[in-house]
Amino acid sequence: MNKIDTIIFDLGGVLIDWNPEYVFLDVFDGDRKKMQWFFDNICTHDWNENQDAGYPMAKATEERVALFPEYKKEIEMFYGRWVEMLGEAIDGTVDILKAFVDSENYKVVALTNWSAETFPIALDKFDFLHWFEGIIVSGEEKTRKPFDEIYNLTLKRFNIKAENAIFIDDNLRNIEAANNLGIHGIQFKSPKDLQEQLKNYNIKL
Repeated sequence: MNKIDTIIFDLGGVLIDWNPEYVFLDVFDGDRKKMQWFFDNICTHDWNENQDAGYPMAKATEERVALFPEYKKEIEMFYGRWVEMLGEAIDGTVDILKAFVDSENYKVVALTNWSAETFPIALDKFDFLHWFEGIIVSGEEKTRKPFDEIYNLTLKRFNIKAENAIFIDDNLRNIEAANNLGIHGIQFKSPKDLQEQLKNYNIKL
């Protein structure tokens, strides 16, 4: 096995808790079935990912309201109350990040699907985002995971050899895309599980 010298972290769901349920469970009076229908049909995952790839949030909101005018209030809440969907740091993973940074044996960068319009809010809230050698933000690059373009951009910008890197992401789709380019991947499930998975690469923190 090639020596691992680079760790690439996803952010949301790995280091930062983000969940629209924090707003919409209350909006739908605790009715999870109604809330899930809204996410499956109105403010969908695919729709939100389009903004992660650089599409303007105001325009996306306006277009969605035009399609579903009866949900105008709820649609406008999605980005209007976005800050309330941003949870706290996932402390166990932050500890792992710090161990990598402190060791000075690894290049440590981040690759995130995140709107360029909201990412500055996270930068202000979480000090650990400033520990990275660099962060690739999909909204700034106008592309996103799982497209090859954003992985290749990450490798090139930070002079990373795919076979020497581990990519940590909670989304299996994104891990598989990285694997297809020769990047090792760990699907994040919990900080404890991540530590166990890292041992497979002879990394003990």
